[in-house]
Amino acid sequence: MKPYAFFLGCSIPARVNHYEASSRMVLKEFGVDLLDIERFSCCGPVPLRSISFDMFLTVGARNLALAETEGLDIMCLCSGCFSTLSDVNHQLREDSELRKDINKKLEPTGLAYGGKIAVKHFLNVLHQDVGVNTIKKRIVRPYKDLRIATHYGCHTVRPSKVVQSGTIPPVFFDELVEATGAESVDWSAKASCCGGPVLGADEQLAMDLCEKKIADAKAWKADFLCTSCPFCQVQFDSIQAKIATDRGNAYDLPSILYPQLLGLAMDMDTDLLGIDNNRISLDSIDTFF
Repeated sequence: MKPYAFFLGCSIPARVNHYEASSRMVLKEFGVDLLDIERFSCCGPVPLRSISFDMFLTVGARNLALAETEGLDIMCLCSGCFSTLSDVNHQLREDSELRKDINKKLEPTGLAYGGKIAVKHFLNVLHQDVGVNTIKKRIVRPYKDLRIATHYGCHTVRPSKVVQSGTIPPVFFDELVEATGAESVDWSAKASCCGGPVLGADEQLAMDLCEKKIADAKAWKADFLCTSCPFCQVQFDSIQAKIATDRGNAYDLPSILYPQLLGLAMDMDTDLLGIDNNRISLDSIDTFF
């Protein structure tokens, strides 16, 4: 299996380190090698694009160039990082003058962007490199009667002109969820935003968006939400708990990260998967084995 430069971003080490831990566990089982590049920085997040497009490109290009020096494609866990680096990679590949300008800015770092690598999300690596059939063969404890509200998030499939999801609407995450034996529910709010992007600017709006989505998942009789993005996980886990405390609306709908969902079905150690790190307990999942 081909190795990847492992791009963690900022929020996962700070707030959702169980996403990293469970992903490393799962990928190791499938023979996917990861290289940690210490000089990786913040991706140059999506909001920066609206503030300074030049800075957005420069920061992203620096990270891409670091992976190029190792001759490795990048794998992201964070959907925002994936969207940013995919976008920058596309912009600079397509525009030679822009690429020349950004490389001029990178000269003091000793790096140069050459457009020689690809950027993949963790889910893409599992779906495309490992494959759904291979995953199915490694399931030791398939779920029974477990209904999952699969949440793609905004940036796993955007920008659409750059990120090829295969089908419209996308199904790759649903297929990965169902490889574990669970059912991926076709719920109304499946494609809507979790509210995470506005959390720092308008907490009440972020809570409104989050609550609307959780309520819809409950209406479709989902037992769990499943995410693959740190911001979405914070919304559905920590902010859902805050909604219960501040607003008195307790939905009690746990949110599980996909590598945790998969790892449990592969009978991996719950401590190593970081199961106890979730704010809303995942204990009820044991009733679906």
